[in-house]
Amino acid sequence: MSSRYRIGIDIGGTFTDIVVFDKEIGDFKLVKKISTTPADPSRAVIEALRGFSRDILDSVEFIIHATTIATNALLGQEGLELPRTALITTKGFRDILEIGRQRRPELYNLFFERPKSLIPRHYRFEIDERMNHNGDIIKGINIMDLDKIVERLIKHDIKSVAVSLLHSYANPEHEKIIENELIRRIKSIYISVSHKVDPEHREFERTSTTVINAVLMPIVTRYLRNLEKKINNLTRTKIFIMQSSGGIESIGNASRLPVSIIESGPASGVMATKYLLEIIGRSDALSFDMGGTTAKAGAVINFQPIITTEYEVGGKVHVGRIIKGSGYPIRFPFIDLAEVSAGGGSIIWVDEGGALRVGPISAGAEPGPACYGKGGEKPTITDAHLILGRLNKKYLLDGDLKIYFDLAKESFRKNIYNLVNLDPVEAAIGALKIANSLMSKIMRIVSVERGINPSDLILVAFGGAGPMHACSLAEELNMKEILIPRSPGLFSAIGLLSVDFKHTLIKSIRKTIDSLSFDELENIFRRLEETGKKILLSEGISKENMIFNRFIDARYLGQGYELIIPANGINSENYAYLISNRFHNAHERKYGYSLVDEKVEVVNARLDVIGLINKPKLRLMRTRKNKAIEPFAKREAYFESIDEFIEVPVFKRIQLSPGVKLNGPVIIEQYDSTIIVEEDWQLIVDNYGNLLITKQSGDN
Repeated sequence: MSSRYRIGIDIGGTFTDIVVFDKEIGDFKLVKKISTTPADPSRAVIEALRGFSRDILDSVEFIIHATTIATNALLGQEGLELPRTALITTKGFRDILEIGRQRRPELYNLFFERPKSLIPRHYRFEIDERMNHNGDIIKGINIMDLDKIVERLIKHDIKSVAVSLLHSYANPEHEKIIENELIRRIKSIYISVSHKVDPEHREFERTSTTVINAVLMPIVTRYLRNLEKKINNLTRTKIFIMQSSGGIESIGNASRLPVSIIESGPASGVMATKYLLEIIGRSDALSFDMGGTTAKAGAVINFQPIITTEYEVGGKVHVGRIIKGSGYPIRFPFIDLAEVSAGGGSIIWVDEGGALRVGPISAGAEPGPACYGKGGEKPTITDAHLILGRLNKKYLLDGDLKIYFDLAKESFRKNIYNLVNLDPVEAAIGALKIANSLMSKIMRIVSVERGINPSDLILVAFGGAGPMHACSLAEELNMKEILIPRSPGLFSAIGLLSVDFKHTLIKSIRKTIDSLSFDELENIFRRLEETGKKILLSEGISKENMIFNRFIDARYLGQGYELIIPANGINSENYAYLISNRFHNAHERKYGYSLVDEKVEVVNARLDVIGLINKPKLRLMRTRKNKAIEPFAKREAYFESIDEFIEVPVFKRIQLSPGVKLNGPVIIEQYDSTIIVEEDWQLIVDNYGNLLITKQSGDN
């Protein structure tokens, strides 16, 4: 059987996106947007695949999937009940999940309640054992204690267990004993042990991450295995899962480490931006993804997405920032994203004071915006665009989705006008300005607040709704260039086909550079590389396609937090100088100063294990000799830069071949999105069919 096609599947809150890439022609053979089925996300996927030809299904090389199943479970989605989970920890540390860091996310709110613990106190069991921070055994495991715990796990029908013992990052022997005993005594239980999930110091973060992993294991494993079974009934192929860190992994590894896929979907959009930059030869960009439920922003600098190692899920979000201490902490590599509940399906409403608001509630896939005619009665951002003439008033998705203008207008009249006497047009204009304000803030978070000048970057705008807001947002941030990919509404799914396998392995060290020899550090990295090779071999990656990137987590002795610095290219002669110098420079860039006379501590050795796959090679589009084109329609539409309705030309994107130029204001319609080009912006089509939109000076 040949392997001609690759398939990317991205399940979002409103739409499920599916793309089929044909390696022989270097282009996408099929792109499809279908409504997500929240009760069973796999149902929409299987229904779509059943519609594929036998030629495609018999020639699939692999499928890469991005999912929100882990996030949805922690956010309490109906139908995703959390399994009964227990925690086994060192005697005296039973309440570590409540104690945490004693951080108050809302300092002056006397009524603030922390999120409910994922494991009730009566399912947290202590075992009398103790290691010190060097990994020396102070007290061995009490086997009688362990026997009693196992009996209680069986009695209470515990489905999953988290094991997090004090200082197990330094010596995992006791955790291994417990794990082996659980495997021997309870055949069907899921086990999450901290030295495999998060082998770093700081007990609260390590325990929290291990607990979240344990809670998710039954849900994610069941979902992935069920999806794999259904897909393999249609096509026998490998299925890989997108990680939050920007890599992919096998279903087996994702099932064992579900904390790795919590931000699976959003990460794929940033990786798609990275892929597109490599194709066009640009190194730095601001990634903006506006879908049906949320808008997300990230940065790619020097062809690499910015990575963070700490994240909180299920917490409160304030203007794009997760409020520290309000959710469940996870310590794992994540692409650094800022997110706000402002998508095409975000509901427009009036608060008690009579002010117009947007989100955070979304109409989602069911019932969807009012104009979809699926039962939704509340106005959304999509309805606002329709009221303002910016969307096709008859259909979307090339006719697959019928649109009802009158229902959108009625939703504004009933929910806005009747409350504050604001007519639908005024309300729609106000709602778009509010949404743009919210989204410009998250774009500043990942640029200005990270020390990056957004005016130095190109804005890559995608998602079904992203290209409709791109010009307005670029104006807000003084950005001069916008890039709209060929299929912006399916861009995240396309990004899935452009990523490599990736795993991050960590070994705790906690020694100053003058007490850590080069040979000791080298041996640690070599052992990590051997582990990495085994993981990649299990995923079908050959040795010649493996890359190992070394890093260390370093800090000044006595500091509370670390910086990640590269550790490639060091040897026994330059080891101490290079590591110290790289750390001082990184500290200077991050905090504005360095302390060259202070001792530098190596906290962890960190290894990124990369398994290379062949990337899709896009073919160049044909250039037409006659670049003059005529709009297929004209309509009255509101443009923010003009602040009034004007008659504008409307083009189909299929009309736009390389070299075509259009001056705004203009509207471009395509299957998966609509593009708004504001006044004083010019559009030109590049050789790959991307739209480069540039700000024109007043002299032009």
